[in-house]
Amino acid sequence: MSRKPPSGAVVDGIDFDRWAVILCKPDCVERGLVQRVLDMIRASGVTVTDRMDVVAQPWQAHVVYRDLLAEAKRAPRDLSTYLDEAFADRPVSVALAHGEPGIHAWLRQLVGHTDPTLAVAGTIRGDLGDDSLSVALAERRLVRNLVHTSDDPDAARRDFGTWFRDGDCLADPVFERCSVILCKPDAVERGLVDAVLDRIGAAQVAVSDRLDLTVQAWQAHVHYWDLLVDADWFPDRDIPACLDAEYADRPVTVALAHGEPGVHHRLRQLLGHFDPTRAAAGTIRGDLGDDSLAAALAERRLVRNLVHTSDDLDAARRDFGTWYGARRRALLSPLSPPRQRTSVDT
Repeated sequence: MSRKPPSGAVVDGIDFDRWAVILCKPDCVERGLVQRVLDMIRASGVTVTDRMDVVAQPWQAHVVYRDLLAEAKRAPRDLSTYLDEAFADRPVSVALAHGEPGIHAWLRQLVGHTDPTLAVAGTIRGDLGDDSLSVALAERRLVRNLVHTSDDPDAARRDFGTWFRDGDCLADPVFERCSVILCKPDAVERGLVDAVLDRIGAAQVAVSDRLDLTVQAWQAHVHYWDLLVDADWFPDRDIPACLDAEYADRPVTVALAHGEPGVHHRLRQLLGHFDPTRAAAGTIRGDLGDDSLAAALAERRLVRNLVHTSDDLDAARRDFGTWYGARRRALLSPLSPPRQRTSVDT
């Protein structure tokens, strides 16, 4: 079966009002209930296509449950550990659901209450669930409730990018040679984007596919998921609020950097220390930065340090999905000859 959606609408990001992602969780797979769950969804009048069986990576669960990770008052302190135990390196099945506008609310009703013991008969969790929230709390884990579907069109777009990447990309060597450059709002507002990209391009790296965009809040949350997970390290700051203040609805520029294996480490060295006052001369932040960690702490905000590049090949894969999306996968083809900072259509 094709790993691509049957219509260009999903890939083009046009029709997420009518599309949702179905995630059959590890307990559903282990109990052999995936087909029954998908059949119940089909029987409700929803078209189900493109089933894909995958092994979940930790970041995928973090992204799917980013809202809980960001709301420390509503989630247990060790939620990230619970997520890793429930999902990391365990099999899941995902599929696409297509229907009328409002499909997301309809599916959530069909799935039923989070706690299977409170889910009514006729719902998936009510009929097939065998766990309870009280048992999960007693055992300090997540409740096993079989299935998740996208909450709304924005969540469907995010879920699609999380799970429905090209099936071969997990082993795709392109990310060993490709990094994502994020010129942050302070770089844009100070008019330094060209200077930053020129510095990177001069370091034997081909810079291509520049894209100017306005950040959606979820992109900042996914990009900085590690800050959200480790919010306890920053007791003096509200990390979700800081991310929204620095990024949401503000302009950034992204581009791709192509080089030899090891490009991620070399670019991070070129950027310099995250605190511009500690970045060495000759680095981008050392030469162009005008903020400091001390000032950021005093003002209870994030430090403004101009630019980010992907930490490693896994981060590059995630960054590409966050900022470029599945429909721009073709941009990852090898550059021949290298194209310098060409624009892409938004």
